[in-house]
Order: sequence, then structure tokens, then C-alpha cells
Amino acid sequence: MREIGIGVIGTGFMGKAHAIAYSASASVFGTGLRPVLQIVCDLSPERASQRATDLGFSRYTDKWQDVVSDPAVDLISICTPNDTHAEIAIAALKAGKHVWCEKPMSTSLADSHAMLAAAQESNGKTIIGYNYTKNPVVTYARRLIEDGKIGRVSGFFCRYDVENEADESRPWSWRMSRNSSGTGANGDVLSHVISIGHFLTGSHITNVVGDINIVHEKRTNPDDGSEMLVDNDDMVSALVHFENGVKGHIGASRVTWGRKCGLRWEIHGTRGTISFDQERLNEIKLFTAEDDDASNGFRTILTGPYHPPYSAFLPNAGHSLGYMDVKICELHDLLNGIETGADVWPDFTAGLKIEQVMDAVDRSAQTGAWVKVDS
Repeated sequence: MREIGIGVIGTGFMGKAHAIAYSASASVFGTGLRPVLQIVCDLSPERASQRATDLGFSRYTDKWQDVVSDPAVDLISICTPNDTHAEIAIAALKAGKHVWCEKPMSTSLADSHAMLAAAQESNGKTIIGYNYTKNPVVTYARRLIEDGKIGRVSGFFCRYDVENEADESRPWSWRMSRNSSGTGANGDVLSHVISIGHFLTGSHITNVVGDINIVHEKRTNPDDGSEMLVDNDDMVSALVHFENGVKGHIGASRVTWGRKCGLRWEIHGTRGTISFDQERLNEIKLFTAEDDDASNGFRTILTGPYHPPYSAFLPNAGHSLGYMDVKICELHDLLNGIETGADVWPDFTAGLKIEQVMDAVDRSAQTGAWVKVDS
């Protein structure tokens, strides 16, 4: 089994998730590429050292440039604040590395275009961390759609609501700054919604009319207790048109009490409907129009070994995968692309299309008018 050297930049929740996926992927899938945890980076040398010990990296650094220049590293995970993604990704691609970058792609379309240009000039594979499209039950839903099980797709409807920032006493953070984060709920949460819409419909959003709201306009500076302004969106919503004629509406909130991971979507077709709730991530509900109206109704489909790649984890249906398992599925797609040369989705090309929708929603919210998504 050929080894592939790994460098992870950023040691927060997503950095840990990436490290866990790297550690488990070969055991789960028996892939031809076995990740080797070479080096981990954090701005704090003490934290970097501890993470190296906890997660099994050979060494650590407090400078991301050390990871990019390390000859033992072939694949780099970027799990840092959004405004750092572009600089690190471009440097990594120029150094001949593959890149697994957490979403959103960057904080501006200019940076995202520069990232894509670097990818096009490189032999490195890229993927953006839209992991909710990698769940076996979600990929099965796409196969149902492609097979015509619900007829011609007519509508896509999706919301992603969380309570991460619902408490107004929570202090200000970089996520609430346009300079550091770009948009708020749009880039951090709605981006997942857009990725799912593009994935399930096999098309992309071309026109939007958006609206935003800043619910908690002021937060406390955690460093000195002063008052800080929140200048990006707590809530966002949009009507959307897809290139293939599908229409729908999408929305997201980071301030919705009671929603832990409230990602819910429905796909409407001319002969049926599919619905999904991320808080029940091992099932979809399927309705198909049948001849007997008396027995028509939604049926629940639980994931099992007949929904690849579920069987790589568990032999029997209904035993349930979790969030980290889906990250392992995401990594498996990337490693397979690196090993075989197969296309990877969403790469930086697909990632830019998602960024362009986010930008259009944000621009539309400023005017209240329909906006054409850049192409």
C-alpha cells in the first residue's frame, strides 16, 4: 500500500476531524493510499505540540509555510479561518501539493478565482469540505433522481438552521466580521445548502433574489469587554432558479434556538418527493405516486450495505453512520482521485460556482432585486 504524506493546518474542530479521517481511511476502505500524519500546524506552538501528541503527527510547527514546503507532505488540509484559505491553498498548489480545503472556499470572489487559477496550473487534486454531499443516503437520493424515480425534478427546497450564535451573550468572534469571514450565515451555513442543491439537481443556480438579517448587531469583545459591531448576516434566505429549470428557495440561520444541525431538504419531482433531515442522517423519506391512492404515502429508507460506501463501515442496515464517518467518505473520494486520476467533486471549479451563488445572494440582499449569478 503506497503512503501519502499529510500536513494539517489548523487544529480546531475541523482540523481534528480531518486528522481522524486520515487515521481511519485506510482501515475503513483499504485504499491504495495510506495517509501518514507528518506535520500539524497551529499558531500556538504549545497547542500544536499537544495536537501532534493527541492526533499522532510526527512533528509540529506554528508556521503554515513549514507545512507547504515540507518534502514529506503530499496532501495538505486547510482548516484555518476563511480569510487565510486563498494564500495557503495557492502556495500549496504551487508547491505541487494536493489540497483539501474547508468551506467556504475564501472570503471573496477574487480570492476564489485566484485559487482556481492556481489549481488549473497545478497537477494537484482539490476538494472543498462540503461533506453533507458524501453521506451514503444522500448519494443514494441522487441516484434515485438520476434514475427518474421521482420523475422530472421540479423544485429544490432547503434550510440549514443552527443555534451556534443564538445566545446574544456569546462574545464577538472572527466569524462575525466581513474582513475575516466574508459573509456570516451565508458563507458558513448557506454554502452547504447550495452545495447540496448543485449536487442533487446535477445543475447549478443561475439567478437569485436574496434577503439577510443581522439579529444581534452588537457583541462583546472577549479581549477587553468593549462593544463590537457585527457586520455580516445572522440569517439569510433566497429564491433560486437553476440552469436546468428547477426552481426553489433556500435559507440559513446561525441564531435559531433548538436547531443543533437543522439541515433539512426536499426534492420535488413530477412523480414523487424525497426529503431528508441531517439530525436523522441515516434515513431519507421517499414518496412515489402509485396506482392505488389508498396506499400512497412516504416510506422511510434506512441506510445499509446496499447504499455504497456504507458497507465499508458496517455489515448490516440501520446501525447508523456518524459525522466523522461521512468525513472519511469525503476523504476517500479525494484519495481515489489522487490515486486514479478520477474527477473529484466539489473541486475548486465546482467550489467557485458555489461561491458565486453566495456572492449573488449577498449582492441581491443589498438591493432587493433579482441578480444573475456570475458565470
